[in-house]
Amino acid sequence: MIVGHDDPETTEVAEKAAARDPRVRVVVDTHEKKNKPKAMNTALPHCRGDVVGVFDAEDQVHPELLAHVDHAFRTTGADVVQGGVQLINFHSSWYSLRNCLEYFFWFRSRLHLHAQKGFIPLGGNTVFVRTDVLREADGWDPNCLAEDCDLGVRLSSVGKKVVVAYDSDMVTREETPGSLMSLLKQRTRWNQGFLQVYRKKDWKQLPTLGQRLLARYTLMTPFMQAFTGLIIPLNVAIALFLDVPVGIAFITFLPAVTALVTFVFEVVGLHDFGKQYGLRVRFGHYLKLILGGPFYQVLLAGAAVRAVWREQRGRNDWELTTHVGAHLDETAANRQDTPVDRQDVPVTREDVPA
Repeated sequence: MIVGHDDPETTEVAEKAAARDPRVRVVVDTHEKKNKPKAMNTALPHCRGDVVGVFDAEDQVHPELLAHVDHAFRTTGADVVQGGVQLINFHSSWYSLRNCLEYFFWFRSRLHLHAQKGFIPLGGNTVFVRTDVLREADGWDPNCLAEDCDLGVRLSSVGKKVVVAYDSDMVTREETPGSLMSLLKQRTRWNQGFLQVYRKKDWKQLPTLGQRLLARYTLMTPFMQAFTGLIIPLNVAIALFLDVPVGIAFITFLPAVTALVTFVFEVVGLHDFGKQYGLRVRFGHYLKLILGGPFYQVLLAGAAVRAVWREQRGRNDWELTTHVGAHLDETAANRQDTPVDRQDVPVTREDVPA
């Protein structure tokens, strides 16, 4: 468990856990300016096993996950195994629906494509790397705001084998940010981190043109998505309220048609998500999903603009995401089967790697 020297309360909890179980060790991060990659690099020399795995302290981890990951390593000869992560408190707020679906689509489908193509931006936790591979790569980039993505890009660029071991029953459960401002800051950090990885140009070492095109598209996707979020309302307004030729009005309305098609896929996805995790999805949730779409795109656009502004200003400080354990409360309240036992689940107020 990695704790900061300026956080005596968390350190006390960690030390008590270590006293109860000899397998638990506490590493103190003494960096004045703290972030997750610096903390993990501090702990890396203390790792004694063949594989290093990363979890955030608020994660709810399936008790059989490590056996599942071990099997993936043994049967595939992988250098890296990426497990599944799922936000679970889908009805905490109107935006949490979309946040949960993003994770659902990303870990269930998109990452498999990346692994098959030989280019993958890794997730921030439930990722497992062979220790010698990780040390050969000099650990995580301490100055990158998307250290997980950066590690995946660097390892992919030198040909390391990455396997996605996704099992919906064994996903690591997390919560969505508790406020719009917290979500905005989190997405700003991710977008800025993707921009940093893009500018580092490690992805240009990928051997094939297809891999490099996929890398360029992936690293630029948040900004294209933000642009779409800004342009769709403008196009709809032009098509509906301005007196323009029919051809121009039709063209400006095309992005809205694309958005409507996307809504259909999202509605189906929300139903599948609820069925997969035994969660009750009601009519009101579908309504919030559709009505909240344009506002969510505007929020993503604002996060991207803010990320570019911060990057240009050289502001690389790590904006922490607060946590309240909503994924534990929501899981227990909404599951159709046995409530979750939350006695052994570590919960923290901020992003603290463990």
